[in-house]
Amino acid sequence: MTSKVDDPAPAPRRGRPRDPERFLRIVEAARNHFYAHGLERASVDAIAAEAGVSKMTVYSHFGSKEGLFEAVIQDRTERVMGGSAGVEALDPMHPRKALLAVGEQFLTLMREEDTLGKFRSLYGAAGSHPEACRAFFRQGPERLNGELAIYLRRANDAGTLKVKNPRLAANLFLSMFLGEDHIRGLMMLEPHDEREDKALLREAVRVFMAGYEVAG
Repeated sequence: MTSKVDDPAPAPRRGRPRDPERFLRIVEAARNHFYAHGLERASVDAIAAEAGVSKMTVYSHFGSKEGLFEAVIQDRTERVMGGSAGVEALDPMHPRKALLAVGEQFLTLMREEDTLGKFRSLYGAAGSHPEACRAFFRQGPERLNGELAIYLRRANDAGTLKVKNPRLAANLFLSMFLGEDHIRGLMMLEPHDEREDKALLREAVRVFMAGYEVAG
């Protein structure tokens, strides 16, 4: 007796979804399931049922569970950081103000239990789900770093910052928010202190500006 094999998932559709409301409904259902069950135990059948669509509809939009996971990460990143439009809105003539805004948004993202849960889930599934790990990195750290680098390049061109390597500088800035409190959150220890976060934000911007600000 042969075991039943799931039908192969069709390739995901390209471009803007024909039904944006349904698309977002699936993403929201997936976000809830990935948060509650982790990547490995989340069920596409259950996600489809919660979103009120068929399993094949989920696959037609996202291609696979890993593709759906990537869409969840992309959606959250865009909501918190504002995407490329958000970067374009930052004034290169006022880098201190811009960095305070970016740092505050990044801290919001990194302190969320949903984000911390995804980190925990991926660390445990790194060996068995390399595609999901690549998707998380692509839509999370790599994308955020790239968008900040775009702004730093603009500030360099405007003469308000002196940044020879915008990508490296962006990585340094964001890394300043991934220290003790981030590790504490990952380990589900005592909650972070908002006053400490504000102090961390101010100090991170001060240190960054000391290294890259053009002397007046």
